[in-house]
Amino acid sequence: MHLGAALAGGGGPALVESYSAYGLPLGEAFQLRDDVLGVFGDPAVTGKPAGDDLREGKRTVLVALTMERASAAQADTVRSRLGDAALDDNGVAVLRDIITETGALAETERMIATRTAQAVRALEAAHLPAEAAAALLELSAAATARTV
Repeated sequence: MHLGAALAGGGGPALVESYSAYGLPLGEAFQLRDDVLGVFGDPAVTGKPAGDDLREGKRTVLVALTMERASAAQADTVRSRLGDAALDDNGVAVLRDIITETGALAETERMIATRTAQAVRALEAAHLPAEAAAALLELSAAATARTV
């Protein structure tokens, strides 16, 4: 967004600050949604196998929250299965259950909603032309409302 502002003539520090206030939380929300989809996403929609992030052992916020909230037995299960390239569908289901049971999925969804709302508030405060604001609002929905 900063590059676009610079190419359009700058718009001044206030506009650049507004773009940061919009773009940073939206980028975080996008990444959090991507992390959720990497574990819970439908392969027909995401284009990658279900649970692929678990097989790859990605250390995402979703995994960190799970480990922070897991019982000793749940944490042992996550540690033993996360990053197992041969993890089958049953193993993915077990890890998904733990992620859900610990509240990590719900907390990640809350984080997505909070950051998206923060981005939208920043967009509203930027006083952009209606067409630009509408396009950025649409972008915020497209980036974060992708479904599992």
